[in-house]
Amino acid sequence: MGRKIALIIVGVLVGVAIWQWEWVNYGWMQAKGQLQIMLNTKPVSEVLADPSYPDSLKHKIKLIQEIKRFAIDSLKLDPSGSYESFYDLKGKPLMWMLIGSEKYRLVPVEYKIPILGTFSYKGFFDQDRLMKADTLLQQQGYDTRINEVAAYSTLGFFKEPILSNMLGRTEGSLAELIIHELTHGTLFVKNSLEYNENLADFVGEYGALRFLAQKYGKQSVPYRDYLATKEFYERYDDHILRGTHTLDSLYRTFKPQTPVMVKDSLKWQTIRQIVSSSDTITDERNKPVARLVEKRRSNKLNLPNNAYFIGYLTYRKQQNRFRQEFESRFGGDFTRYLTYLKETYPSL
Repeated sequence: MGRKIALIIVGVLVGVAIWQWEWVNYGWMQAKGQLQIMLNTKPVSEVLADPSYPDSLKHKIKLIQEIKRFAIDSLKLDPSGSYESFYDLKGKPLMWMLIGSEKYRLVPVEYKIPILGTFSYKGFFDQDRLMKADTLLQQQGYDTRINEVAAYSTLGFFKEPILSNMLGRTEGSLAELIIHELTHGTLFVKNSLEYNENLADFVGEYGALRFLAQKYGKQSVPYRDYLATKEFYERYDDHILRGTHTLDSLYRTFKPQTPVMVKDSLKWQTIRQIVSSSDTITDERNKPVARLVEKRRSNKLNLPNNAYFIGYLTYRKQQNRFRQEFESRFGGDFTRYLTYLKETYPSL
């Protein structure tokens, strides 16, 4: 009887593996990437005690530790074992994110990942696999975009290390990044990617301002530079989101019989106008800071396609919702607001 049950279990597992082979194969690739990181990290204490590491790097590592303590003690994000080790990327990207979209609708290619839910992007540690997936989407008629990933959260399944590519960030950008990822580890709602990313962006920006004000003061250069950067990108985000409405309205006018050449002409004409008109957005950032964050803007020599706008909808569409709810219903009391969110939206 025991042998028969064992054979049945093995048969079921084999059947599931065949049925979900694409995700089993993808999961193995991601697991190898994660294992590579885990096996090559160093405890932060070793890095700080090693004289071969420059003081500038050690200063940023200590700053990350301060940010993490602030996020847990002051923002009441969940305690985490992350950012207690260090991983040197040696100048290479951590991983890549592939976003796909329909060519004439702002509708993302979605991936249903077992346990975690539906995502409008797919992460890759393996660049060859990334490029094959990108080529396949394009052959299927989708717009695509590849972004390098600066950091990621495993939602508490693993302990994320401090990554060497984080350490070139300004104080405010670093605080925002760490608090963003710790928010994912505190609250992550299944099948609600847009909600999760918008919430983490909101908390990351709010938390970064509070941290900078507490550590440096509101008249300090780090605080004022970050605030100016945040305000600039709020204006830029609003501009791009308005652009998504313009594109959506255009695409709704397309009929099945509309020639592809006409669709493409109108599409790229509209996108070119959205990008070029962004020059009118006021910018009070200090020039050195502006240069550090300018990579977020579109490259005008290579016009962004629908996948670029999908990324903005995923990360920025609900920012005003969170701000208004936080201020009007909770009077700016972040602890009460976070408690409400955790009780209202069960996390994985």
